[in-house]
Amino acid sequence: MIKIYGMPTCPYCDYVHEQIQGREDEFEYINIGENIRNMSAFTRLRDTSPAFERCKAVGDVGIPAFVFEDGRVSVDPADAGLVEYGSVGACSIGDHKNGRKGC
Repeated sequence: MIKIYGMPTCPYCDYVHEQIQGREDEFEYINIGENIRNMSAFTRLRDTSPAFERCKAVGDVGIPAFVFEDGRVSVDPADAGLVEYGSVGACSIGDHKNGRKGC
Protein backbone atom coordinates (compact mmCIF):
# COMPACT_ATOMS: atom_id res chain seq x y z
CA MET A 1 0.00 0.00 0.00
CA ILE A 2 1.22 3.49 -0.87
CA LYS A 3 0.84 6.15 1.82
CA ILE A 4 0.07 9.64 0.57
CA TYR A 5 0.60 12.66 2.82
CA GLY A 6 -1.47 15.68 1.84
CA MET A 7 -4.11 18.25 2.81
CA PRO A 8 -7.50 19.05 1.29
CA THR A 9 -6.57 22.74 1.02
CA CYS A 10 -3.76 21.87 -1.40
CA PRO A 11 -5.04 21.68 -5.01
CA TYR A 12 -2.23 19.27 -5.93
CA CYS A 13 -3.22 16.94 -3.08
CA ASP A 14 -6.92 17.30 -3.84
CA TYR A 15 -6.29 16.29 -7.44
CA VAL A 16 -4.37 13.18 -6.33
CA HIS A 17 -7.02 12.38 -3.69
CA GLU A 18 -9.74 12.35 -6.37
CA GLN A 19 -7.74 9.78 -8.37
CA ILE A 20 -7.50 7.32 -5.50
CA GLN A 21 -11.16 7.34 -4.46
CA GLY A 22 -12.35 3.73 -4.26
CA ARG A 23 -8.78 2.42 -4.31
CA GLU A 24 -8.28 2.11 -0.54
CA ASP A 25 -6.65 -1.29 -1.04
CA GLU A 26 -3.81 0.45 -2.95
CA PHE A 27 -3.50 3.84 -1.24
CA GLU A 28 -3.78 5.32 2.24
CA TYR A 29 -4.39 9.08 2.22
CA ILE A 30 -3.09 10.79 5.35
CA ASN A 31 -4.42 14.31 5.92
CA ILE A 32 -1.57 16.10 7.69
CA GLY A 33 -3.90 18.88 8.83
CA GLU A 34 -6.33 16.50 10.50
CA ASN A 35 -4.32 16.02 13.69
CA ILE A 36 -0.91 16.71 15.17
CA ARG A 37 0.21 13.06 14.88
CA ASN A 38 -0.20 13.15 11.11
CA MET A 39 1.63 16.48 10.86
CA SER A 40 4.41 15.20 13.10
CA ALA A 41 4.86 12.03 11.03
CA PHE A 42 5.05 14.09 7.83
CA THR A 43 7.46 16.61 9.37
CA ARG A 44 9.81 13.82 10.48
CA LEU A 45 9.68 12.34 6.98
CA ARG A 46 10.33 15.72 5.35
CA ASP A 47 13.21 16.48 7.70
CA THR A 48 14.98 13.17 7.06
CA SER A 49 14.28 12.15 3.45
CA PRO A 50 16.45 13.42 0.60
CA ALA A 51 13.35 13.31 -1.64
CA PHE A 52 12.36 16.70 -0.19
CA GLU A 53 15.64 18.56 -0.82
CA ARG A 54 14.38 20.32 -3.97
CA CYS A 55 11.05 21.17 -2.30
CA LYS A 56 12.82 22.73 0.65
CA ALA A 57 15.23 24.62 -1.60
CA VAL A 58 12.37 26.36 -3.44
CA GLY A 59 10.18 26.83 -0.35
CA ASP A 60 7.57 24.17 -1.15
CA VAL A 61 5.96 22.09 1.58
CA GLY A 62 6.44 18.85 -0.34
CA ILE A 63 2.89 17.55 -0.56
CA PRO A 64 1.53 15.38 -1.88
CA ALA A 65 4.26 13.01 -0.73
CA PHE A 66 4.27 9.28 -1.44
CA VAL A 67 5.76 6.57 0.75
CA PHE A 68 6.02 3.16 -0.87
CA GLU A 69 5.97 -0.22 0.84
CA ASP A 70 9.73 -0.59 0.35
CA GLY A 71 10.28 2.71 2.21
CA ARG A 72 11.06 4.76 -0.90
CA VAL A 73 9.76 8.35 -0.75
CA SER A 74 8.73 10.52 -3.71
CA VAL A 75 6.96 13.79 -4.38
CA ASP A 76 6.14 12.77 -7.97
CA PRO A 77 2.59 11.38 -8.45
CA ALA A 78 3.75 9.54 -11.59
CA ASP A 79 5.90 7.29 -9.38
CA ALA A 80 2.62 6.07 -7.83
CA GLY A 81 0.93 5.72 -11.22
CA LEU A 82 -1.08 8.93 -10.75
CA VAL A 83 -1.41 12.10 -12.82
CA GLU A 84 0.18 15.29 -11.52
CA TYR A 85 -1.97 18.38 -11.23
CA GLY A 86 -1.08 20.79 -14.01
CA SER A 87 0.29 18.14 -16.36
CA VAL A 88 -1.14 17.34 -19.79
CA GLY A 89 -4.72 16.16 -19.33
CA ALA A 90 -4.99 17.54 -15.80
CA CYS A 91 -7.34 20.24 -14.55
CA SER A 92 -6.39 23.88 -14.45
CA ILE A 93 -6.34 26.02 -11.31
CA GLY A 94 -9.55 27.63 -12.60
CA ASP A 95 -11.20 24.22 -12.96
CA HIS A 96 -10.25 23.39 -9.39
CA LYS A 97 -11.52 26.68 -7.98
CA ASN A 98 -14.80 26.19 -9.85
CA GLY A 99 -15.28 22.80 -8.20
CA ARG A 100 -14.46 20.60 -11.19
CA LYS A 101 -13.50 17.13 -9.98
CA GLY A 102 -12.17 14.00 -11.62
CA CYS A 103 -10.74 15.55 -14.77
